[in-house]
Amino acid sequence: MADAKPMLIGDEWINDSGAVLKSTNPATGATNYEVCAATRAEVNRAVDTARQAASASTWQGMLPHQRARLLSGVAELIEARADEFASLQMRENGKVWRECRAQALSASAIFRYYAAVCETITESLTPSRGNYVSMTVHEPYGVVAAITPWNSPLTMEAQKVAPAIAAGNAVILKPSEITSSPALELGRAALEAGLPPGILNVLPGSGAVAGDALVRHPGVQFVSFTGGTESGRRIAAAAAEKLMPVALELGGKSPHVVFADADIDAAVAAVSDGIFEGSGQSCVAGSRLFVQRSVHDRVLAGIVERAKALRIDLPDAPGAQFGPLASFPHRDRVAAIVDKAKAEGGDVVTGGGRPPFEKLSGGAYYLPTVIAGLANTAGICQQEIFGPVLCVLPFDDEDDLLQQANDSVYGLAAGIWTADYRCAWRVARKLEAGTVWVNTYKQLSISTPFGGFKQSGIGREKGTGGLRLYQQEKSLYFG
Repeated sequence: MADAKPMLIGDEWINDSGAVLKSTNPATGATNYEVCAATRAEVNRAVDTARQAASASTWQGMLPHQRARLLSGVAELIEARADEFASLQMRENGKVWRECRAQALSASAIFRYYAAVCETITESLTPSRGNYVSMTVHEPYGVVAAITPWNSPLTMEAQKVAPAIAAGNAVILKPSEITSSPALELGRAALEAGLPPGILNVLPGSGAVAGDALVRHPGVQFVSFTGGTESGRRIAAAAAEKLMPVALELGGKSPHVVFADADIDAAVAAVSDGIFEGSGQSCVAGSRLFVQRSVHDRVLAGIVERAKALRIDLPDAPGAQFGPLASFPHRDRVAAIVDKAKAEGGDVVTGGGRPPFEKLSGGAYYLPTVIAGLANTAGICQQEIFGPVLCVLPFDDEDDLLQQANDSVYGLAAGIWTADYRCAWRVARKLEAGTVWVNTYKQLSISTPFGGFKQSGIGREKGTGGLRLYQQEKSLYFG
């Protein structure tokens, strides 16, 4: 294990836990390296370290502008090392270079944003109903566990760590088993920026061991998780035993809607980018496309044309637009779902297999896939695939659309394309989703709240509320 990448607890880099994770490059199948994996012993040690750091007078007494300066320092280091952060993500989850580098810069911007929020957010006086002054203040929970996914680790980790630290907590970051390195590099940057040791700890490890131990540990007082709905349910159940609050951003099966009066070319481009960017490995990919019947064939043809034109290549190849899926087991899962849809009568209009290129044969690639001819009740239209697979369904009118679009256990996001803003308003208000885009798609801002309805999650990240998420409200009365 001497050569394994070490985990971070306090200011110590540890690689003697007795367990390792193997990192595999999904573009080639080659082994990247091994990473030291946390066991319950390391989780216990990290929680003790984080509790001491969170309760230290130097951290509790740090003024907001001083904490903001530390966050800004992390932002500067991420920006300066954007290529290094991007390379780590690309090697581990296969996203193409341009997207990885954009996400590294986005991570820097997230830390910079929460530095500003930390320095400017205010407490409030409440209306007095007697001979006293009353006000609300906010206190950190103490130790926060942040558990992140493999699809966009650079942004997801910044989106949790930055506000949790800005709120005054210590954080234990448990990255996905597939993408440990960006989190470890973030821990290194945090120490170099001057964060006190123990305020950010990074524990690679499995969900079954390290993740479960973190969620159940009595010293962890808040859990923020992004990932699959089944894992979210298990975390919620464990948290309920502790009466511990959680934030859960879970799965999605987002409806993307094109009305007949829409700008068809713009809609086709946005739908294609939404489902095929990042090889479809996004919770808001827009994987169910509802098209008004009169323009159904035109929209379908446009999307198929764009899918076939995508440049599928190694992630670091110049001009690459579409890379592998993040792992071989995940690629095989996506393929099995498509095969089942075909057996149920689905028409695979394009894709539905691996690319026929010899240089990609060793990677976890799967072609951009478009399926028609199924009802919204079909299994593939109801389950989250998390891959480059688009189901295209016709609709007749608003009532038909809403009945189909809302017929899902998920409610994370949705998109609407129409020239009629009265229609857009009506449909947007009736769609059961936490985010609705109108005549645009996948525009994401750190300043705007994000989260899901139904089984897509609990709580809202981002925005000023994303900092308050990691604090408890306290009322003070002065006689």
